[in-house]
Amino acid sequence: MPNLNKQKLVELTRCQWLDQHENLCLIGSSGVGKTHLAIALGLAACRAGRRVRFYTAAALVTRLEEAQKQYQLDRFLHQLDRVDLLICDELGYLSFSRTGAELLFQVFADRYERASLLITGNLPFSEWGQIFQGERMTAALLDRLTHHCHIFEMNGESYRFRESVKKSKSGQ
Repeated sequence: MPNLNKQKLVELTRCQWLDQHENLCLIGSSGVGKTHLAIALGLAACRAGRRVRFYTAAALVTRLEEAQKQYQLDRFLHQLDRVDLLICDELGYLSFSRTGAELLFQVFADRYERASLLITGNLPFSEWGQIFQGERMTAALLDRLTHHCHIFEMNGESYRFRESVKKSKSGQ
């Protein structure tokens, strides 16, 4: 993504945003490098001695629902509270049950000004009501999430698609 602010990305690898409990949202179409960048920033945080957890949104919701069914939700939430950076990848690709959306909201809201979130997603903020199934919950979440947040819009042609077109043209 040549249009990304490289200086800002290098600054983010220094992890000062984690000290200030800021968030990072990478929003854009599929195949533009959101997950790749999230992993790189997560690795930079690990190298700086920070505790990092990476989940796809679907896997995190599944884990939250399982913990709730097993009466271990408080324990799992406490484990997430000890993490300096929680990466939630692919938000918006799959829909959740009402309970799943509420649990995810709880995790995100609990981290407000206490610990950092890095979220990747394919939906613009205006469409997050589809994920959180309601205007109030969505508005409350976005208010907290974006208050102290670095937002990168990453739209463009899919890297994977571009590479497959190159291969087909070269006869491979």
